[in-house]
Amino acid sequence: MEWNDSGVVLSARRHGETSSLVILFTELHGRHAGLVRGGQGRAARGLYQAGNVVTAVWRARLEEHLGTYRCELVRARVAGVLDDALRLSALSSACAVIEAALPERQSYPTLYAGFFGLGEDIESAAEWGTSYARFELALLAELGFGLDLSACAVTGEAEDLQYVSPRSGRAVSAAAGQRWREKLLPLPAFLWRADAAPPTADDLRAALQLTGWFLTAHVFAGASVPPARERFLGRLTNSSP
Repeated sequence: MEWNDSGVVLSARRHGETSSLVILFTELHGRHAGLVRGGQGRAARGLYQAGNVVTAVWRARLEEHLGTYRCELVRARVAGVLDDALRLSALSSACAVIEAALPERQSYPTLYAGFFGLGEDIESAAEWGTSYARFELALLAELGFGLDLSACAVTGEAEDLQYVSPRSGRAVSAAAGQRWREKLLPLPAFLWRADAAPPTADDLRAALQLTGWFLTAHVFAGASVPPARERFLGRLTNSSP
């Protein structure tokens, strides 16, 4: 059995003495693993960096087998952000979140397009932080746990939204949430207002704490948050992504 696809490297781990177990997020075949023979060589290690874009040929005798990959590099995204520790950390985080969140071998073409676009934004866009936060919102929605940030869950009004209910995932206005504010999750303005200013590092941290709560509660199913995402949060100091 054989297929060809485009994809983004999510991770590569040593397998035996000379091979690597590589996991890609592919356009048509979803999150998919394969063995790369000779993957521990210097050239291969450079190719299979998390975030790089590749074309892949997967082969196996039977569909349920692990199979092998042969890949060619299309875009070395990692090289494009090596001199920016925060962007590099964001790229690693996005790859780790996708790997942890998605079931294997299930196609998510819309999510793949958004993830691919996020990689482009991290590499070159000024407001890539907004793209990252919206990527995690889109991931939650794709997996059936989307947040409703369109209007207040209590009053129905679409003004002065400042919180999100950790139970329902719906927005709550400042006035309606005043009584329960300590039990609600902060909602940064840039996530619901089209005219909001670009997020500061604090805004982005608050947004990722929001999405992280729902990812941990519903998607990671009790497992720990990917360490790469934790490292990304740790790098969000006073710089403005």
